[in-house]
Amino acid sequence: PDTVTPAAKQAQPHPKRDIIIAVDAGHGGEDPGATGPAGTREKDVVLEMAKRLSRLINATEGFKAVMIRDGDYYVGLRQRTRIAREQKADFFVSLHADAYNSPRPHGSSVFALSQSGATSETAKWLAASENRSDLIGGVDGNLSLDDKDEVLRGVLLDLTMTATLNDSLTIGGRVLDRMGRVNDLHKSQVEQAGFVVLKSPDIPSLLGETGFISNPQEDRRL
Repeated sequence: PDTVTPAAKQAQPHPKRDIIIAVDAGHGGEDPGATGPAGTREKDVVLEMAKRLSRLINATEGFKAVMIRDGDYYVGLRQRTRIAREQKADFFVSLHADAYNSPRPHGSSVFALSQSGATSETAKWLAASENRSDLIGGVDGNLSLDDKDEVLRGVLLDLTMTATLNDSLTIGGRVLDRMGRVNDLHKSQVEQAGFVVLKSPDIPSLLGETGFISNPQEDRRL
């Protein structure tokens, strides 16, 4: 009989539940984002992409998409990460379309949280007492910081943020590789910045600049 080597086996979904991906369409409502030379609005483009991405995720066995916004309305930046946490998301991706004051820049980019952004966020979370109880709960909510002293809270949070950031960078590299197969890349590696929507301590998070809406060719493709 035919034998299948372990390396050839397909990855199987966890038997207990689906992996939940939070898909965040940037901007929305009174915040249109950037506007392309043809009048294309970033908020409309990224919402359509978020819907398509969510359909692809839901069509994949073992995965479930949660849309942060599914219509033309604004969601605050901190609220976007809160919604992802409430929905028990395992991964968060925010979709955007870049713009510049020149039509020349083009290409796709992927961002993860910067190290300085992670450090400042750690301090903010430790200082906010209402955050302590659910900080490192993840999808199971099984680790509370309430009963830990301040030093231990800091160590646990720092370890969590470091692991989350490392996961974000690893996944980001794979996403960037796939994006490079359908569009030029603006930068050849995952970039890091202090975007607010990337600051969930225990959910690996990426922000994708899918293309430059200010570039006429990419505006048309978007």
